[in-house]
Amino acid sequence: MKPLQKRYQYLQHFRKALAQGKFPIGTIAYYGPDDQIVNKIVAAVLPDEQTNPILKKWFGEDVSQNPETAAEIGMFFQEQKVQHVIMTEGIIGCPHEEGIDYPIGESCPKCPFWAET
Repeated sequence: MKPLQKRYQYLQHFRKALAQGKFPIGTIAYYGPDDQIVNKIVAAVLPDEQTNPILKKWFGEDVSQNPETAAEIGMFFQEQKVQHVIMTEGIIGCPHEEGIDYPIGESCPKCPFWAET
């Protein structure tokens, strides 16, 4: 499955959970320099429809295989009393942040893979 299809599928699952009103909703998204290497995980909790999400981020080589990271994500969701979790099927984008790590509207210079998708 291509990265854009993965992102679309992730958003579809998210919209379905919102429609069902299962708050708080937890999300997990994987990011990396290409579609094979995960070096950033972002977990978010949406307490309700009006509140901004609570974000936590983990970085590092093989971060998706680290049992400590998995435990921390589980604890984060448990503390926030998450009712429903939505997760990406694979890596959905570059780990760098537009407007922070590179200019808005440009492709990340460190992750040319994503400029081509």
